Amino acid sequence: MARARPVYNPHTMIGAQLYTLREFTKTPADIAATLKRVKRIGYDGVQCSALGPIDPKELASILTGEGLSCLATHVPIDRMEKEPQKIIEEHKLWGCKYTAIGGFFPKEATTQTWLDFSSKFNGIAKKFEGSGVAVGYHNHSHELSHYDGKPALQILMEHFDKSIWMEIDTYWITHGGGDPAAWIAKCRGRIPAVHLKDMLIKLDRTQYMAEVGEGNLNWPAILAACKEAGVEHLLVEQDVCYRDPFESLEISLKNLKDMGA
Repeated sequence: MARARPVYNPHTMIGAQLYTLREFTKTPADIAATLKRVKRIGYDGVQCSALGPIDPKELASILTGEGLSCLATHVPIDRMEKEPQKIIEEHKLWGCKYTAIGGFFPKEATTQTWLDFSSKFNGIAKKFEGSGVAVGYHNHSHELSHYDGKPALQILMEHFDKSIWMEIDTYWITHGGGDPAAWIAKCRGRIPAVHLKDMLIKLDRTQYMAEVGEGNLNWPAILAACKEAGVEHLLVEQDVCYRDPFESLEISLKNLKDMGA
């Protein structure tokens, strides 16, 4: 029997996805300096991802010292499977309710591949049941490939336990030919956090990542969909920056605030 779907607080907070700054988070000293800069830019929260080795208690101390909330994390699926209790303890230490995997990347796939993965991930999510830490899935563009006429992302949503939340990424949905606002709406009630990044087109028609509000995505529609879907955390991420990554995060934050986010 499916477990009850969690209800999310509609209040939103803008956070920085630290994967954007992965070249600046390789040591504990790097992490401390980077989080200080993130706070100075104006962010009140972060998603902890792609950090170098650091004691969880030290990370908690740095976050508290800077007045930053740990809004979410990314954790490898094998660690979720093998060390669920340790992950739960770490997240309670950080005051963090949400973790997710960065995606599922089969080299070849059929509908059954995605069904089998859904079953496996449901089993992993069950290890977190009642812990106060919810397990989620982050998409890229390959999940919009169709299997028997249906996008893999839709297959996942239909077969994941309802306790599994969906971390929709606006750039990757667009890269796959989808409408970010529409997919956010599909996830209503199970989407506490989204990844926000923009897309621009080069003269050779290739796509590239841009700061939020600097590209071609329909941000009024996306932000309205986030509000309607009950999103708590707007997580700014830019996998590839074409200027200083800290500057990119600052531009995205300014533009989001100018949009009323």
